[in-house]
Amino acid sequence: MQQSDTPTRIPRATFASIVGERIRSSIIDGSLLPGSQLNEVELATSFGVSRGPVREALQRLIQEGLLRSEPHRGVFVPVMSEADIKDVYLAREALETAAVRRITASPGSATAYETLDRLVQAMREAELADDWKTVASRDLDFHTALVAAAASPRLERMFSTVISETRLCLSVLAGAYDARADLVDEHRRIVELLKADDTDGALAVLKAHFDDAVITLKRRHGNGTSPDGSPS
Repeated sequence: MQQSDTPTRIPRATFASIVGERIRSSIIDGSLLPGSQLNEVELATSFGVSRGPVREALQRLIQEGLLRSEPHRGVFVPVMSEADIKDVYLAREALETAAVRRITASPGSATAYETLDRLVQAMREAELADDWKTVASRDLDFHTALVAAAASPRLERMFSTVISETRLCLSVLAGAYDARADLVDEHRRIVELLKADDTDGALAVLKAHFDDAVITLKRRHGNGTSPDGSPS
């Protein structure tokens, strides 16, 4: 097939998606630290695009909760306070509780269990390799898959914002993952209880999982560490 000499224009929306994904990755991997301010002009120059796609990308990330817009000041990577993190886990518990109830009430969920099983196995392999960053990542993948298994587009859409904010919490929690020797077993137990259609049992383990995360957070604050890593 003969190719046209006319260059294909990349839609601005595509530029916005690319820019947004790169900024998202920088926030999640810690390249952009909590409290960092983002400048449209600097970002546009850095990515080689106009300010329009950058502005659109920033707005998307603000909606996701990965950035925060402060009137008359600009756009910043949020500094998650202890109250913020507790609220994130409160919202996650509500959403994941609804997902568990939906899953155990629905027939034909074998595929969901297989997916969750694979993620737990990936967590175990990362744990054995002492790769706690991957353990943390697979942990979030597990909970995302759990909500997806409920087959509720609205529930999944709401959860996408909360899980993005959870990633901001990892700067506080990830360092304590190796203190949770029971973490993988806890996830395995959730899968087993879901397979047995034991709704109450699965919800009890899920609640304990979130409670443990909050306790870990409080312990880290008690040791003099604030969410942004500075002395409290």
